[in-house]
Amino acid sequence: MKDGFIKVAAATPKIKVADPAYNTEEILKIIDETEKNGASILVFSELTISGYTCGDLFLQQPLLTECKNQLLRIVKATENKSMLVVVGCPIVIKQKLYNCAVVISDGSILGIVPKTHLPNYSEFYELRHFTSGEGLEEDLWFGEEFGYVNVAVNQLFKCKEIPELVVACEICEDLWVPQPPSITHAIAGANVIVNLSASDEITGKDSYRRNLVGGQSARLVCGYIYADAGEGESSTDLVFAAHNLIAENGTILAQSKRFENEIVTADLDIHRIRAERRRMTTYPTTQKEYEWTEFELKTEETKLERTFARTPFVPQNKNDRERRCEEILSIQALGLKKRLVHTNCKSLVVGISGGLDSTLALLVAARACDMAGIGRDHILSVTMPCFGTTDRTYQNACELTRRLGATLKEVDIRKSVTCHFEDIGQDINCHDVTYENGQARERTQVLMDLANKSGGMVIGTGDMSELALGWATYNGDHMSMYGVNASVPKTLVRHLVRYCADTCEDRRLGEVLYDILDTPVSPELLPPEDGKISQKTEDLVGPYELHDFFLYYVLRFGYAPGKIYRIAGKSFAGVYDDETILKWLKKFYWRFFAQQFKRSCLPDGPKVGSVAVSPRGDLRMPSDACVRLWQRELEKL
Repeated sequence: MKDGFIKVAAATPKIKVADPAYNTEEILKIIDETEKNGASILVFSELTISGYTCGDLFLQQPLLTECKNQLLRIVKATENKSMLVVVGCPIVIKQKLYNCAVVISDGSILGIVPKTHLPNYSEFYELRHFTSGEGLEEDLWFGEEFGYVNVAVNQLFKCKEIPELVVACEICEDLWVPQPPSITHAIAGANVIVNLSASDEITGKDSYRRNLVGGQSARLVCGYIYADAGEGESSTDLVFAAHNLIAENGTILAQSKRFENEIVTADLDIHRIRAERRRMTTYPTTQKEYEWTEFELKTEETKLERTFARTPFVPQNKNDRERRCEEILSIQALGLKKRLVHTNCKSLVVGISGGLDSTLALLVAARACDMAGIGRDHILSVTMPCFGTTDRTYQNACELTRRLGATLKEVDIRKSVTCHFEDIGQDINCHDVTYENGQARERTQVLMDLANKSGGMVIGTGDMSELALGWATYNGDHMSMYGVNASVPKTLVRHLVRYCADTCEDRRLGEVLYDILDTPVSPELLPPEDGKISQKTEDLVGPYELHDFFLYYVLRFGYAPGKIYRIAGKSFAGVYDDETILKWLKKFYWRFFAQQFKRSCLPDGPKVGSVAVSPRGDLRMPSDACVRLWQRELEKL
């Protein structure tokens, strides 16, 4: 349960119709197994104890009596187990029969939730036997040992040790109606919905069911545990596939193989759900009355099964990644096209270095001109060789410009920078921050003046990762008139350029792009060594794949440093050791806080993903905020 992770399970036991004793034995086996595997919440299928397909046997008193007896046996078996167990059972209340979810913890029945919506169409005939639980409020007596138990739809179950964990129940058809009970449950505070289901299988239903569960978890911003009936139910007219699903905020975390009774487990991230709801100021709350019941769980560290992609900004699936790349390039280009048309600019001025960021900016500028019906020769691609420029990057910059049909202009800034250094008394042999930034600011001055001269605008090339770390020269490459890459992280820049290389029809253009991709990331502000780049950015600020990972979970979900360190260690196991991860995580927080002043005055630029650092939208952070709170936690790791 550390860091808000809760291991949950959905299980389909092997049952026999109308044999509660046999079914209970199978239920108890699963309870023991999932407890050993560290599950804190276990959900069974609909009417687990009796079987869903009993038909008119539900009218037989011996069956109902035995179901109650076996239910109490299950309750006793949960003593001293740190679990919340939810089983399905038919229960008689005031001479009416209800299809119920029974919530159990540590030898007690916490509550009973009856099914609200009873299907009575096509193959379903539940109204023949059951009564809807809508409006039902009853304290049901279970004898001296268990006392009175509340029976109602509007019940929430809150974890004492983790108050953020609040569970609610709905049953099968409840999910399929226009207004599922889970809507009001979630608005009232539930962030984990459990569903005990018996959804018979027909062709194509599995996709619809998966979309339904995933969609509801997204709509409600919650975890959703769906346990389905399977083999063992009567096959007289129907077959049940045991299609168990666990979802979180629109993502299916785990699902079973159909037609095989399985237990599926997943790690729900309650802190993530909480952060997302807190961020969404439109997420409603309600004053509707609910019965709240506490339950206890042992506060122990969850052994994580959940995986976290090393590149959260980049889809792992090739088709998804290519689709994402095309979409992002279109967003960037459309934003620039709008600005171009609105300002009636005569040219787009791009400083081209032969590196990834300026390459992407030039590719976007070419797209924007195509969209606007403007010749690409209106792009002024400016190469500005200086002390650190290598032949490789220079040649790539020139060739890239030619292949894209832009206008190439070369401005050698060595002389002007040298003169400037003389003016301010800077030793040209002293390769300090003044030496580096003096070159960057000179380049920006050249670009700005050329834009004025040509009636154009300077297109910013810096990416979001650099902005997050402050890896830009203030009033140098940090400044432009429109920053097309401002919300694109470095790990994604690489894939966007690769996508352009893979899909372009110009073979020579593709070759240039592939060589740029193979070039080390560098600002080229220090003299080369043996004609090769001597200054590699990642040697100085750390690996961008780590920083992008940190950035995503800091800004998207507000994770604490300890949690980020933990999941990074799991994601990058075998790539970076814990010491290295911690080193760069400390560096990230320090730079992120210290460099906010650069982000506070960023130029306009299009947002392309869920994370951005624009001071006008996504990141309204004071420049003098104190990092001590985050550093203090890092020092304890």
